[in-house]
Amino acid sequence: MYLKFKKLNANAKIPAYSRVGDGGLDLTASTLDKEPQSEGYWEYGTGLAVEIPNGCVGLLFPRSSISKTRHSLRNSVGVIDSSYRGEIKLRMTPARTGAGYEVGDRIGQLIVFEIPKLKIVEDEDLTPSSRGLKGFGSTGN
Repeated sequence: MYLKFKKLNANAKIPAYSRVGDGGLDLTASTLDKEPQSEGYWEYGTGLAVEIPNGCVGLLFPRSSISKTRHSLRNSVGVIDSSYRGEIKLRMTPARTGAGYEVGDRIGQLIVFEIPKLKIVEDEDLTPSSRGLKGFGSTGN
């Protein structure tokens, strides 16, 4: 399976796996808008558009290095549908103190998954399970 990328600016870097066996492609910041929006985020552009194959979804996650910053990814996990062709962007809560990401830094990971096409059915009865209605914290620690 191929994953096609298009560079949208000169600073864009085609993502790559850092190591053999990695699940996520590292995404690099090509632009940074540090003017906090009214919602209080900084927007990092990758300068890339991607063609996610039909039947798949792209998920954007922060890299583990985010723990070295004061950032957090605003929507926890970003979703890129196969029909989207715009720029891949990551919105982060600003680093008020300490280190943040800059242009040229690896800022996120893209993981592509195949998604089954499900037939949606409304039903009055769901198959019982051992967990049942137990919610948050029901599996222990």
